[in-house]
Amino acid sequence: MTSIALFGAGGKMGFRLSSNLKGSRFDVRHVEVGEAGRAQLKARLGVDCVPAEAALDGAEVVILAVPDTLIGKVAAGINSRLRPGTIVVALDAAAPFAGHLPKRDDLTYFVTHPCHPPIFNDETEMAAKTDYFGGIAAKQHIVSALMQGPEEAYALGEEVAKVIWAPVMRSHRVSVEQMALLEPGLSETVCATLLVVMREAMDEVVARGVTHDAARDFLLGHLNVLASVIFDEREGVFSDACNKAIEFGKPVLMRPDWKRVFEPDEIAASIQRIT
Repeated sequence: MTSIALFGAGGKMGFRLSSNLKGSRFDVRHVEVGEAGRAQLKARLGVDCVPAEAALDGAEVVILAVPDTLIGKVAAGINSRLRPGTIVVALDAAAPFAGHLPKRDDLTYFVTHPCHPPIFNDETEMAAKTDYFGGIAAKQHIVSALMQGPEEAYALGEEVAKVIWAPVMRSHRVSVEQMALLEPGLSETVCATLLVVMREAMDEVVARGVTHDAARDFLLGHLNVLASVIFDEREGVFSDACNKAIEFGKPVLMRPDWKRVFEPDEIAASIQRIT
């Protein structure tokens, strides 16, 4: 059995991974410093945690399920115990992109992140329909990158990724730089920001007299149908009135140079702020 040392095993993300790894072909050693996390692992999964030294003894894969701000500290703390050839798995591109992993050419660095369940899906069970994050019941796509290490290590890294993010549909291979474009660039700087603006716009409509429920129902319904056309989920065209609203609305809402957020220096600055 391939041995995995899972750091942060009882945390918010780590517990999801621990749950999906339970019953897999992997020999998982769980490391968790928080008392509440250890108690949750024991109560809900029947898992006993072990010290970091024991977890790393012979471990072929090390998963760092810890916050971005702690990855550098945790990785540095275990660096001397990592054998050459060990696959170190990060769950986000931020810390690896920012250079927070140890400078060792004899380690393999693998980065993986979920796309989360898509808005347009074929889920029918309520557990899956309400699994908005993914990794529990809803199917999702994932992205992974082999940051450094031998090409043959990618297969094992992807196998681990498919287990921890299960159930998985498409598995996309990207570079760490491309993953940074996806997050924080595309998903947070652009998507999350515009969604916050949409919520603020809904609140403004409510402040001007529309009831909350009517505004929310109208916005989310239109978001569904408009997105289905914009993202090629179905064939369709917008009305002339809608196209005119977009033509005049976009320059009011967006700066002409907004795509600068994807420039390398802007991505690097964004990652530095969160790590």
